[in-house]
Amino acid sequence: MGCGSAAHRTLEETFEQIYTIEPTANVTVINGDGAVFVYGSNTNEMRVQAIKRAYTRGRLKQIAVNVSIQPDSISINTKFPPKPKWALFDRSGTVDYTIVVPATANLARLELGAGEVLLDGMRGQKVHARLGSGRMFAHNCFSNVALTLDRGTLMLAYDWWELGKFSIQANIARGNASAFFPADIVCHLVAETGHGKIESDFRDSTERGAKESTKIDTLIEGGGDAAVTMRAKEGDLRIVKTSLTQ
Repeated sequence: MGCGSAAHRTLEETFEQIYTIEPTANVTVINGDGAVFVYGSNTNEMRVQAIKRAYTRGRLKQIAVNVSIQPDSISINTKFPPKPKWALFDRSGTVDYTIVVPATANLARLELGAGEVLLDGMRGQKVHARLGSGRMFAHNCFSNVALTLDRGTLMLAYDWWELGKFSIQANIARGNASAFFPADIVCHLVAETGHGKIESDFRDSTERGAKESTKIDTLIEGGGDAAVTMRAKEGDLRIVKTSLTQ
């Protein structure tokens, strides 16, 4: 019954701001605990919403969202107070970001210690993101994408495919990953796991009856200029062929 008491209710504080930025600006986002959602849009500005949460007003006020704007680079850095050594003291504090940027911007560095990362509709030169533990999701990002996950689950999803020279790399230390690609995908696909199994709808017909493999290296429709690489040290990889959208 005590779980619903005022002492355990989460307090919130919202930060919202709009900045005019270059369409190819480099964006850096650093967060310790919470979420980072980044959306690419047809815009020449960056919208930032940050929701800070903590159990006490004092702890909430100690969490800082620092935004630095330069002509061609933007830095969003989250500062958390040191966590007490003793469990009885308040260790709370998360920040959830929703960030809308020009689709052509570069996500030069995204780092989140624990929580959830979402990347949607990015088309810049690069998208680099790292998550310590939690869930990572990338949707319709036609860029040089490099995703690193220490522990958790990772998902790639494309509603359609575009021809071009770009690379998608997903590296998971411990956890499972899934990728959903349209039937008309053209790429060089590499999937490899150290301890786990791989299921792929894009395996050659001669391989589908074979025993479970720990590595796939195949050219889909000739390979083209795009490359998709998925690697897990410990975990399963699943690659699904989706139906073409009518």
